[in-house]
Amino acid sequence: MQSLMLGIDGGGTRCRGRLTDSEGRVLAEATGGPANVWSQFDAALQAIEAVINTLYSQAGLPEDARDSTTLVAGLAGANVASVRHRLERWQPRCQARHLFTDVEIACAGAHAGEPGAVFIIGTGSQGAAWDGAQFTLLGGWGFALSDAGSGAILGQRARRLALLAHEGIVPASSLTHRIMATHQHSAEQMLLWSKAATPADWGEGVPEIFAAAREGDVHGVALVEQCAADLVQMVQPLLARSHGKLALMGGLAEPITPWLPAAIATHLVAPKSDALSGAIRLAHQFSQQPV
Repeated sequence: MQSLMLGIDGGGTRCRGRLTDSEGRVLAEATGGPANVWSQFDAALQAIEAVINTLYSQAGLPEDARDSTTLVAGLAGANVASVRHRLERWQPRCQARHLFTDVEIACAGAHAGEPGAVFIIGTGSQGAAWDGAQFTLLGGWGFALSDAGSGAILGQRARRLALLAHEGIVPASSLTHRIMATHQHSAEQMLLWSKAATPADWGEGVPEIFAAAREGDVHGVALVEQCAADLVQMVQPLLARSHGKLALMGGLAEPITPWLPAAIATHLVAPKSDALSGAIRLAHQFSQQPV
């Protein structure tokens, strides 16, 4: 049986998988449910296993093909030591299994295995740098403690500012007025909403914040500038470990780029490929190593 490479990108929204042969030809791709091993460990593993089963089924391969497969899984939440310890007991049928975080495989994909850094900024945020020998991770500790530069943090700051303007503590603007309108111009309604709000809920208004900033809204500009400053603080230590190459990934990567200082913008490069490609690349590298 020929050697196979299996890449898994397990995130908080979905799990993606790709199966290739030793020459890199794609045999199957599949998508499944959320796979954040920190927030929902058992459900995440079930989603991953379901994607793996689908891949072999789509490729029309027999069960024993798994014994010739090198698996690389990049999983959200795998940066937490206690979760990593639990994952060591996960033994899917394969020739070899290697565990990473989702941001590490994204880094491997973005720079085609060469030294470089990535900072993923969506609802949450996390960064990784590869210096040619090891990964360095920064951030990724969740909305309550981390996620600097993320959509959730930006959205939370915007609502805090809107509430200050609503109470006359700071001047109002078109942006703060529109935010309060989503809560019926009621501090109590905003309070009730916040009790059950998820990070994704906090980040829902991010496109409006960027639009307001581009239009010159004083609060929109201040919010986006603070978001950019948070990003700069996070990526500076990553750049120091990555030979000066940085790829921004995630939903905020494009809108935040014009707001970055030239000292950071000059280091930006476009990602060469995605996280799944990074997982497959790592799997291929591992498969070439002597046993």
